[in-house]
Amino acid sequence: MPNLSRNLVHLRWLLKLVDFRAAGELSWGSAMLAKLYKEMCGAALPNKAKIGGCLSLLQSWARFFFPFLRPRVDRLYTFPLIIRWNHSASYVRIPTSLEDIRLLLDQRSDVEFEWTPYDEPTIRAVILNEYFQNPNAWHVKLPLVSYATVEILQSDRVLRQFGFRQSIPVAFEVFDDEHKVDLR
Repeated sequence: MPNLSRNLVHLRWLLKLVDFRAAGELSWGSAMLAKLYKEMCGAALPNKAKIGGCLSLLQSWARFFFPFLRPRVDRLYTFPLIIRWNHSASYVRIPTSLEDIRLLLDQRSDVEFEWTPYDEPTIRAVILNEYFQNPNAWHVKLPLVSYATVEILQSDRVLRQFGFRQSIPVAFEVFDDEHKVDLR
């Protein structure tokens, strides 16, 4: 997981790769999400100008859910879906400045967002069947833990993307004390 430098990785992550067999047993996805959620919380502060974590994951998610910001890629979908964006793409008519992107997001109605992008047949066809075996796992609420980072995966707040009716969510859990811990 890159830090704010975008190209350096802390030694604690490299030590996990000493034994490749054991590394395969770790929940790397949970660790990445925990780090990304913590970084997004920090990036929302007025005095912050940088963000760390797996930004390619965040960018891929945004491209699936915000079709009006999605570059055109003339390739078939493959799994994992994130590699779709590793190929050349056309960014014609897609804004590049932060102000223009914010304006575009503000002007869109909820019907212009893609709430269930993975239901599209061409996308669903390349997702491994094992991910569809237990759809209840898609909206479980649980802690994501990565060293000193603890974030609650609050998928009950995004039920609409799984085809469920979204109720008004209860107040989310805040870990202000935990967010102050930084192992850098």
